[in-house]
Amino acid sequence: MTLPGVILAGGLATRMGGGDKGLRDLGGKPILGHVIDRLAPQANPVALNANGDPARFADWGLPVLPDTIEGFAGPLAGVLAGLDWAAGQGAEAIVTVAADTPFFPTDLVARLQAARVQTGQPIALAASPDAGRKSGLGRHPTFGLWPVALRDDLRAALGGGLRKVVLWTDRHGCATALFEEPGPDPFFNVNTPDDLTAARARLEKAQA
Repeated sequence: MTLPGVILAGGLATRMGGGDKGLRDLGGKPILGHVIDRLAPQANPVALNANGDPARFADWGLPVLPDTIEGFAGPLAGVLAGLDWAAGQGAEAIVTVAADTPFFPTDLVARLQAARVQTGQPIALAASPDAGRKSGLGRHPTFGLWPVALRDDLRAALGGGLRKVVLWTDRHGCATALFEEPGPDPFFNVNTPDDLTAARARLEKAQA
């Protein structure tokens, strides 16, 4: 089943010095371009969750979905914007990815769907091994599969001040799609100028 995809780009990028992280150059193309290239074969249609003037993303021709919760309420606000958009498309769920993570898996959506089917849970999040956590897993809350049926519950939770993704997902039941392949972290995200330098080096090595 093909699901709509939503790229989450609604943050303030404070550690990058502000602006849109997704518009920073990575190998001659904005980071967002790499993200779209990875998501488009896995999800259809694709939209972008971002605040401010949508014209800055016009080159991609994607619907731009602003947060409907004021005050930069975090990733869940972007998920809600995506769910409201998908409801208008007649979709039953969406998948989300982060706009600053250019190397995420090319089978992300298929594995999120499989995790949800295998467990019977309504939500699925991607995860990687993390020895520093009690569970041994580090979940990636911007990489998930979200049912449209829970959008009003999410709206109420955000209106009540909830911001932490896993508090809401675990309340409803959340499957985990584990990615533990050897090699560089596919969920490496570009938060700082040093991260951008590392991403450029990684891309150059992959293209060599």
